[in-house]
Amino acid sequence: MGGRCSRHYEIEDRIDGTTAVVTGSSSGIGRVTAKELYKAGARVIMACIEESSAAERVAEGIRKEVEASHPQLKVGALIVKKLDLSSLESIRKFADDLNESEEKINILINNAGILTRERRVTKDGFELTYVTNYLGHFYLTCLLLPKMLGSTPARIVNVASIAHASGRMHWDDLTLEKNFSMFGAYAQSKLAVVLITRELASRLEGMFNVLGTGVKTYSLHPGILPTTNISNQIKESSRSWRYVLNFLSIFMIPLSKTQEQGAATTLFCALDASVAEESGFYYKDCAREEMALQARSERDAKKLWDESLKMVGLHDFHIKKDHKING
Repeated sequence: MGGRCSRHYEIEDRIDGTTAVVTGSSSGIGRVTAKELYKAGARVIMACIEESSAAERVAEGIRKEVEASHPQLKVGALIVKKLDLSSLESIRKFADDLNESEEKINILINNAGILTRERRVTKDGFELTYVTNYLGHFYLTCLLLPKMLGSTPARIVNVASIAHASGRMHWDDLTLEKNFSMFGAYAQSKLAVVLITRELASRLEGMFNVLGTGVKTYSLHPGILPTTNISNQIKESSRSWRYVLNFLSIFMIPLSKTQEQGAATTLFCALDASVAEESGFYYKDCAREEMALQARSERDAKKLWDESLKMVGLHDFHIKKDHKING
């Protein structure tokens, strides 16, 4: 399926035996992504920030929804696990659990994301937007990578945004202590996502340049979506910001997508045979899209890789199958 993704992505083949991890899968396009993978037969690990009872209700809702609409369908499995991407401890605990319990991980979809009106700092000392949208996913990917290298073919799908085009990396102030703005923080985090997707692809292929590793990476813009998080930010903003955001939303509505349409490019990158041999590229509307100029900087991509490893404490990280990661 190509083109504008004006409808939901049709999964043509069964994916029984596939294990997929989806972060932020309790709502929005993450929930739709988890549901579609489950319908196609995958074992889906729903990584949710909510407490287990609330997340289990979401999973049960998906099961009932699919049963009602496709009563004869052979489905996969939904497994709910707690994950707080703003906490390195939570990420490590989650990854250790999966590395111990799962035989393989074929698909990792780093979907969770937030937009915060005010600068907030986590207990690890990171700015909340940066760690939730980018750094937490980077750490999770590194911790699960050995398992994925042993589960090939495998794909890592990073949900970015067209907002990366207006972002820049504040190398002397990545936590934006000096210069925080809601949209600036969001744009920087999404630029980091696109940069690291390219750099990881380069390292995966470069270290195994004969046949490659069998693990491919993708970043994407899902489209303009009426997400709960952004809606909440509009409600909580000051009166002046609320006027601006509501005014902009008038022009965004005709361009916005349903959650099913928003999940289409994620599913396309995770499953479509046409991109099975591509890696490190950026996608929009189920097709490859040119990324912003600043996202194509090899120097910045390598610098971000090194800085990110330092920030999460992975000082001796190597891409190698079955390599035990310390940090």
